[in-house]
Amino acid sequence: MWDTEKGNQTAIVEFILLGFGNLPELQPLLFLLFLIIYMVTTAGNLLIVFLIVSDQHLQTPMYFFLANLSCLETCYSSIILPKMLANLFTGEKTISFGGCMVQFYLFGSCVGIETYLLAAMSYDRYLAICKPLHYTPIMQGKPCIQLMAGAWTNSFLANGIILFLMSHLSFCGPSVIDHYFCDFVPLEKLSCSDTSLVELITFLSTFIFTITPFLLTLASYVCIIRTILNIPSTVGRQKAFSTCSSHLTVVCIFYGTIIIVYMMPDSPTLRDLNKFFSVFYTVLTPLVNPLIYSLRNKEVHRALGRLGCKLVLLTRMRANALT
Repeated sequence: MWDTEKGNQTAIVEFILLGFGNLPELQPLLFLLFLIIYMVTTAGNLLIVFLIVSDQHLQTPMYFFLANLSCLETCYSSIILPKMLANLFTGEKTISFGGCMVQFYLFGSCVGIETYLLAAMSYDRYLAICKPLHYTPIMQGKPCIQLMAGAWTNSFLANGIILFLMSHLSFCGPSVIDHYFCDFVPLEKLSCSDTSLVELITFLSTFIFTITPFLLTLASYVCIIRTILNIPSTVGRQKAFSTCSSHLTVVCIFYGTIIIVYMMPDSPTLRDLNKFFSVFYTVLTPLVNPLIYSLRNKEVHRALGRLGCKLVLLTRMRANALT
């Protein structure tokens, strides 16, 4: 389909990502900004994964989920930012049909995984605060691994079905995507064939992978907040709230921007605003996640301190060996 003819119409073999093309004078500045963001995001998230894997004090259910989140945020950035940086640097805005489909599939899969990951993290905090006696028997060991394996597997399978349907649509022009990555709405609008089936499947998938985990997360935090308010001690309330405030911040940023982007009417006047808010959950959220969890988390601080001591000790041992 990618390079065949249908009647008098030739199928599109590549798309043009406009990105931030309406701001040509800012292209060098945007390239530098997004390059720094990509480097900091990747380094920060990989550092968190390394800390959790290497430090036995962090090998608990909460940090297991955090390691999954950091892996996911690294994937987010690597799916979108390298192509965006290449477009900004070279001025070449094309992306092949296959490359666009792969980006669309991987991005959609990551979104589906993150929604259920955030729900699992909220359930973990619910058990820790509301049902502390049941926390260890329920969350230790296999349940955490099964939750994450299910989220990753189901999201990839569901988005694989959507990808299959999208790849069989006819795209015969125009080929301009007014966005900086291949998202469902701008892609679907470019199709010249019937999109009712893929729209239905996408709607059902959105309900399963967005609305359902959002309601689960919301229900968990309603119970958490109610339990915290019933704690008689002010110090106790502050300590309980501090254990979930970082995750609540991430949830608000992620769902808040997604709701704004996908519930906004698609009009030319709001399209640039839509792209602006898309930057929040595709670029800035992966950046702030490691900062939020590291700056507000004493266990991560202590793990960084232990890692620093190990590195200093290793350096001294090597220096002594050389002398």
